[in-house]
Amino acid sequence: MILLAHMIFGAAAGFLFKNPYLGIVAALASHYFLDILPHVEYLESAESSVQKIKSDSFKKWLPDFIKVSIDFFLAILIIFLCSGNQFIVYVYAMAAIIPDGITVIHTLFPSMIFKQHQQFHGSIQYSTRNKKFSLFWRISTQVLAILVGIILLISR
Repeated sequence: MILLAHMIFGAAAGFLFKNPYLGIVAALASHYFLDILPHVEYLESAESSVQKIKSDSFKKWLPDFIKVSIDFFLAILIIFLCSGNQFIVYVYAMAAIIPDGITVIHTLFPSMIFKQHQQFHGSIQYSTRNKKFSLFWRISTQVLAILVGIILLISR
């Protein structure tokens, strides 16, 4: 799932709780929940993107970097516009993308510390990839997650 959906939905999930620690847990859990749904990725895979970075060819990894950056900053902008610009909401958004950050770190620097998480995260994420969902449904789940997140942020 794209960062935009994870960050907005995670920010909204965390914002539902008065206790910031529960909010962080909810934002983190929202990542795994969204990854259960059929979705598309803008990157082929973390592994292929990391191989591009390791190739030292600026032209190979720049397009992926630009896509991720635009997605990240668009999420920050939407959260800013919809949340009343409270600092804790950005913490929730960052917590929501921790699992993908761990995936990137593990791919760049394989370690036993992150291997268990990678197996768990991968099993959730790829459970729907093996099924034949149309592109319409895979995009619709992300649009719905973003819309629900925006509505929850605005209504707070």
